[in-house]
Amino acid sequence: MRHHFRFADEDGGLWYFEAVPDDGELIAVKQAELTPNGHLFRYSWDHLEDDHGFLTDQSLHPEEDGLEPIPAEEFRQTWIS
Repeated sequence: MRHHFRFADEDGGLWYFEAVPDDGELIAVKQAELTPNGHLFRYSWDHLEDDHGFLTDQSLHPEEDGLEPIPAEEFRQTWIS
């Protein structure tokens, strides 16, 4: 089962996460960042990091981290943009 979330940061960027449960935690397997100026950065186990950023290595805590659940289709549309 995969879970999908969105987070809006204070600079106007949007962060998207696809996560799977693992031993009681939610682990991000895909992460996309849409910057306020429209650049999209994608991270996954196939592309862990670049000069801009990296796939988070911390488990996700949706309620504590202010993550909003979203439909899988919304994540997919952002990911393939």
